[in-house]
Amino acid sequence: MSSASTSSLLSDATLLRFDRAADFSEGWAAVRVGDRSFFIDATGATTLDVDPGLDGVSAFAEDLALCQVNGVYGFLDRSGEIVIPPQYSSATPFSEGLAAIRPGNRYGFIATDGALVIEPQFVSARAFHDGMAAVKLPDGQFGYIERSGQWKIEPRFDDASSFSEQRAAVRLNGQWGYIDSTGEIIIPATLDGAFAFAEGRARFREGNQWGFLSPNGEMAIAPTYSFASDFSEGLAAVLIDNKWGYIDREGNVVIPAQFDYAANFSQGLAAVKLGSAYGYIDSTGAWAIDPQFPNAGSFSDGWAWAQIDREFVYVNAQGEFLRQPAI
Repeated sequence: MSSASTSSLLSDATLLRFDRAADFSEGWAAVRVGDRSFFIDATGATTLDVDPGLDGVSAFAEDLALCQVNGVYGFLDRSGEIVIPPQYSSATPFSEGLAAIRPGNRYGFIATDGALVIEPQFVSARAFHDGMAAVKLPDGQFGYIERSGQWKIEPRFDDASSFSEQRAAVRLNGQWGYIDSTGEIIIPATLDGAFAFAEGRARFREGNQWGFLSPNGEMAIAPTYSFASDFSEGLAAVLIDNKWGYIDREGNVVIPAQFDYAANFSQGLAAVKLGSAYGYIDSTGAWAIDPQFPNAGSFSDGWAWAQIDREFVYVNAQGEFLRQPAI
């Protein structure tokens, strides 16, 4: 467990501290100190200084990062070169080689070289998953397109989510159900809320109560929770009587409801809040890192950001903090 006091950490000159810090993604994390934005790797070394003329950058996805200047978006590569000039009113990170962009009042898609692949024509567009993207037409109907821009599933839904585990949640006549990759409704639209499948379970809402479905639509876990998160690493965070705990895929309580907030497990640990402080627990519910942070993120690439006072640091699963690289 991490036992260093906040005051000792703040006075530690070797500790890497940031004004802003994001999750690691594809080996790098975007951070900011003062008016300087840059990326670091898992050793704490600076890998890329961001052009100060840019107003902001996002995490890397498929080796490209969104960048913003004067309210418009483009993309830069790992050398810092802007390979797709800022020109879009809105843009999403790349997924499966394509990114949704909005040059005016309609969305289309571009490839990683900036070439326009699908003409702007949609009111909204979600990222590609499983070879398809949910898009919305001006008449309000959602459907799914292939990478060519052709319809894979004709627009007929009031709302539609991205595919996950060969299923997608769709809304018809105010209720939610699920379709397969052919567009066939495999779980009837009778649910008040429906979300993506993860690890063979999809959380759904019935009134104010939450439960989980199996891929064939059977009730895997009855709706008895005030809220529920997706399954991750075999466990899902659920809210019971204003406290958070964790259940397994059969609905057994594995970690009793005792926390004031609980995040998903990632790389073996989950950030949980007890009182006013966050720490990390392992899959048995034991503390891996004592609660001591005003805020804390999820682990990726071996590190999680955490807040100390008004600054951000990175901590690993052993409770050790990212420090200045040795020269």
